[in-house]
Amino acid sequence: MTTKLEALELALRTALGEGAAISVALGEVTVVVKAAGYIAAMQTLRDHPALKFEQLLDLCGVDYSTYGEGSWEGARFAAVSHLLSIEHNWRVRVRVFAEDDDTPVLPSVVELWRSVNWYEREAFDLYGILFEGHNDLRRILTDYGFIGHPFRKDFPMSGYVEMRYDPEQKRVIYQAVTIEPREIIPRVIREETYGMK
Repeated sequence: MTTKLEALELALRTALGEGAAISVALGEVTVVVKAAGYIAAMQTLRDHPALKFEQLLDLCGVDYSTYGEGSWEGARFAAVSHLLSIEHNWRVRVRVFAEDDDTPVLPSVVELWRSVNWYEREAFDLYGILFEGHNDLRRILTDYGFIGHPFRKDFPMSGYVEMRYDPEQKRVIYQAVTIEPREIIPRVIREETYGMK
């Protein structure tokens, strides 16, 4: 008797063939595909009668630059999608790595699942991953004049510029971030009988 995960893994291996690396861990199935075969793999996952992943639930960007405490040697940026098959009650995670770390570019799957529109925009805004073929790729969570991508591991904690209202100019201005380092000493105040009861 095969389990549900084993049946899903077999169906994925049959449908995707050698073009995907499939792993099962902690009760979840993950499919890793190359950027060149990403669209074809996603179309197969949606349209193959044994799979029928009708819904794309989520897509998020990932920055692997400090993964494994810096021991990661693969590509830096990836997009991770979570798919759901209502007919078979299956879920699968699909991971695709961008080949270029300096300018990460991946194909857009917005033509396959319309729900991915804002998810790809979010990954672009926060990680700088460009989705080729996306018809409206612009910032969604940060300001249009924002510099950088705040979820990248090398983005400074204080940012590059700050925005404030200047009462003399009577308008909002941008200026370089100025943070003076300070020493923070934790102060603990306890009663003498704390924990004695």
